Amino acid sequence: MTTMTISRRGFLQGAGALIVTFGLPIELRAQLATPLEKRALYSSVDSWLAVGQDGGVTLFTGKVELGTGVETALSQIVAEELDVPVARITVVQGDTARTPDQGYTVGSKTIDRGGPQLRQAAAEARLALLELAASALGVPADQLTVKDGAVSVHGDASRSVSYGDLIGGRRFQRTIGTARPKRPADYTVVGTSTPRVEVPAKVTGVHAYVQNVRLPGMLHGRVVRPATIGAHVERVDDAPLRSLPGVVQAVRMADFVGVVCEREEQAIHAAQALAVTWREAATLPEMSQLYRTLRGASTTDKTLTNVGDVAVALGDAAKTVRATYEWPFQMHGSIGPSCAVADVRPDEATVWCASQGVFGLRDSLAQLLKLSPERVRVIFAEGAGCYGHNGADDAAADAALLSQAVGRPVRVQWMRHDEHGWEPKGCPMVIDVRGGLNPQGAVVAWDYAVWSPTHSSRPANHQLVGLTPKTVLVGGDRNARHTYVFPNDRVTIHWVPAVPLRVSALRGLGAPQNSFANESFMDELAAAAGADPVEFRLRHLKDPRAVAVVEAAAKLAGWQPRPSSRPTTAGDEVACGRGVAFVQYENDQAYVAIVADVEVHRRTGALRVTKAFVAQDCGLVINPDGVKNQIEGNVVQTISRTLKEEVQFDRSRVTSLDWRGYPILTFAEAPDAIEIALIDRPEERAMGVGEPAACPVPAAIANAIYDATGARIRAVPMTPDRLKAALDAVARA
Repeated sequence: MTTMTISRRGFLQGAGALIVTFGLPIELRAQLATPLEKRALYSSVDSWLAVGQDGGVTLFTGKVELGTGVETALSQIVAEELDVPVARITVVQGDTARTPDQGYTVGSKTIDRGGPQLRQAAAEARLALLELAASALGVPADQLTVKDGAVSVHGDASRSVSYGDLIGGRRFQRTIGTARPKRPADYTVVGTSTPRVEVPAKVTGVHAYVQNVRLPGMLHGRVVRPATIGAHVERVDDAPLRSLPGVVQAVRMADFVGVVCEREEQAIHAAQALAVTWREAATLPEMSQLYRTLRGASTTDKTLTNVGDVAVALGDAAKTVRATYEWPFQMHGSIGPSCAVADVRPDEATVWCASQGVFGLRDSLAQLLKLSPERVRVIFAEGAGCYGHNGADDAAADAALLSQAVGRPVRVQWMRHDEHGWEPKGCPMVIDVRGGLNPQGAVVAWDYAVWSPTHSSRPANHQLVGLTPKTVLVGGDRNARHTYVFPNDRVTIHWVPAVPLRVSALRGLGAPQNSFANESFMDELAAAAGADPVEFRLRHLKDPRAVAVVEAAAKLAGWQPRPSSRPTTAGDEVACGRGVAFVQYENDQAYVAIVADVEVHRRTGALRVTKAFVAQDCGLVINPDGVKNQIEGNVVQTISRTLKEEVQFDRSRVTSLDWRGYPILTFAEAPDAIEIALIDRPEERAMGVGEPAACPVPAAIANAIYDATGARIRAVPMTPDRLKAALDAVARA
């Protein structure tokens, strides 16, 4: 029996398509089922690396390229240990038949967790190759040197043998043991700005995305979305389809309704024409009552920090401050809608999609299709950027159900209203903070409470069509705890069991929201103490790496002490200010501090972030340019989330179904400059950079607004209307 696989050499052969050919037998696909078997499998060098007869190296990773540059960074790690050029490394990623299960590509954990696994495997492979070369050349291994994938005798370059000659095309058959990786002081590849390996194909238009996947005999499907959230199908009438060209079948499974056609435009027309009668529902609260709904839920409460006696300290404080911060539902805002291709046969299935977790998705699709997991193969194919759980996995389920119904491969391409209306949303949160100062202006009490739903409903934990959901509480507590040292400190999370819209992971999960509250409130306390915001933070930090990153950002920005709000005169049309914020991501990951400069137009409330200055310490820097790319992307996307983004809904449905209803930052609105200082610590572990720099951005902007105008903004998005109302309130005070 055969199944379909993707070869890079088949990309874009004709009309911008990726042509897929037949190859790998399904018997070779099954991942071993038990944890013990998996541990044995993944302890083998062959699970991670292969050397071809031409000396090229293939690395296998369950982590996937989402635009973050991990394909390049992981290649650098392997190239470093094996002493081969990065150009000779090919990456096979996110394929349940070929790659290790390394979990989801999430949480800025690819380099932090996936990097060491590949580094150790490559070090073991290098040791094995040296032993083979020593035998072939008749000299001890310590008399050999390696360069560009060839092993030679010290002082006699004529006596050499290539990796391809040593093992090309054969298995290592070696367990990963105690081979010692290189010392950071000896790195020549890691720590350099190696150009991104996938970018040339992207900028020249030959990169194959999931939208380019084509299979022989493939059909096109569309799902007919419910009229409202929670609606149920009462009747489906396919009579209007009988006069349309190319219609293959209308499909209904409970409340799942779709159409399958020969061509994509035919599927679009058929989905619009299919007559579906829905029993509609009005299950959502008034949008204005969202935060009251969160607070009114029956929550599961957990104390994350409890130091000293907060109640007594607040009562004894010379000055107390309190504030509430609000964050709405947000979207991933993927500019390209989700897409997937599925080929479901009676006893097996293969699915191509842009999932961040192919193994979790495989297990859910197997349950959905009533197949055993080893009979389902999921292959990652890059899609539009999302940084979290957008519609990619749901599109895969759509394609799989439709393919199973018609018995042929089906491609499902979501449209804008599908993505905006039905992707899992980023979570709303509401946060109360109280703080107390002593007569010297030091924080003596901190009391923090956050209401949040879980931030994950990924396929293994959430209901796809016909699956029973499983709730896993995660994300809302991320960075609820701060890095400062206070004598009396309490942090509590109130887990909300359900919210009106389906939610899941969005970049940073709850860390940007919690950091917005923490760092805005630190600024409010600094103002109450009459202290400079930078000095105030440094005074309460004990971690030297945290201190260093705050000082580096201040130095980069040319920070001048500002003990309190310094609004320009009311007559000035444009008020300028700057704010600072700091975070250690997840309290044990990368350190980031940012200074944001803003311009506020008093008459309209329009706001622009003109510059950002970012200092980051992520330990060992694998690729400096790649890290800077991620910092820039974090800053730009989070400015958009802070200033513009909020999901609109009524009692029945999401109403922001296009870019007019859900605007994002434009090129013209991006900062004029983002300056970056990297604190490289080669002897420390390398930490991820895909999310940390997003977290301090909202508070830095809010603090800059206060610096410019004296107005506090405690809710996102910071729209012109919201800012104008705050400015008017300051003028009236």
